[in-house]
Amino acid sequence: MKLIFISGPSGSGKTTLSNQIIKKNKNGIVLSTDNYYKTGLISKLLSKYVEGFFDKSISFNNKLLKKDFEFIYENGISIRDRYYNFEKKKIKIILNETNNVSFLIIEGIFAKEFCSNLNIQDYYFLEIKTKKNECMKRVVQRDIKERGKDKKQAENDFLKSWDIYYKKWKPNSIKNNTNRFIIEKNSDVDNIMKKLFN
Repeated sequence: MKLIFISGPSGSGKTTLSNQIIKKNKNGIVLSTDNYYKTGLISKLLSKYVEGFFDKSISFNNKLLKKDFEFIYENGISIRDRYYNFEKKKIKIILNETNNVSFLIIEGIFAKEFCSNLNIQDYYFLEIKTKKNECMKRVVQRDIKERGKDKKQAENDFLKSWDIYYKKWKPNSIKNNTNRFIIEKNSDVDNIMKKLFN
């Protein structure tokens, strides 16, 4: 099974790129790290009192993502989709069986962290580089619409998340033996996809 990890700061276009790949190539599955945040009372409390909570590893349910990842990778099937509700701090599970999975995309701000802890060596890593103001515009629109924030809170949260992402991960923190691509605004996505699926 082909493994593709897509990383980048909030609003950089990770989900959009994942959807482009899925539309052009059959039998793929996307696991978004946005759907694997911790739930329950502790998460509700910490998200109120820990600055930048949703951008820090403390918020991320690595164990749950690893469980889903390993099941798909070992069996070639997916049996459920997970969706995280940021206002309720809950994960909704939808039964959705997909057979004959030929490639698996893990995308999100924790994709780099997740793949760096795997013992798997053969995968592709796509790092998206987008201008800060473009990312901020997308994130603010999304957070107002989907996460119940006002504009000022969304802007402040974005600036914190940007700093956390780039302080945590150095540009060359991915294992040397991986196929790594930098995706910029003028990148030829079709050419990169040919390299992924040739």
